[in-house]
Amino acid sequence: MKADAIKMDGGKAGSVDLDEAIFGLEPRIDILHRVVRWQRNNAQAGTHKVKTRSEVKYSTKKIYRQKGTGGARHGARSAPIFRGGGVYKGPTVRSHGHELTKKFRKLGLRHALSAKATAGELVIIDVADLKDAKTSALAKQVKDLGWKRALIIDGAEVNENFAVAARNIDTVDILPSMGANVYDILKSDTLVLTKAGVEALEARLK
Repeated sequence: MKADAIKMDGGKAGSVDLDEAIFGLEPRIDILHRVVRWQRNNAQAGTHKVKTRSEVKYSTKKIYRQKGTGGARHGARSAPIFRGGGVYKGPTVRSHGHELTKKFRKLGLRHALSAKATAGELVIIDVADLKDAKTSALAKQVKDLGWKRALIIDGAEVNENFAVAARNIDTVDILPSMGANVYDILKSDTLVLTKAGVEALEARLK
């Protein structure tokens, strides 16, 4: 499939051939959901923790005698039934991550790129570089192009001046091709690929 390419100033920069097997699939929500869930679960810290009955600071002395009080039997104030006692089956430090095969992760990335192409939210640019690392100049270009929450994916390396200029624009993110992922692609309103980025992604996903 053919796609028109533009320059950062809005001028035409020819066209590129996009691989149908990567940009022309019918997006499947179930595949995208599984990959995003895998990403978010792996990113979760899992450092939540409560104190159990054995960890709270209380005496282990029996609080009153077993029989004759007319009340329930209790052994210690650390029991979960009492205020300040340990928590029963509360959260512990653990990993929320789970496995997902490389083949399925690649499939998810293909469907994410296809989803953007299908929705008309894919833009191809010639190169992502700047002579000077000026945030104001890049912000003006982005505004003129009408990009909102744009994710720019370049080739193997990102132009340093462009990355520095984009750092202070909260609606623009830039990644090298190896950093491309389903969650960030779907979260963006506009996916911007450089010609080098297209080549690198097609090489990665074949």
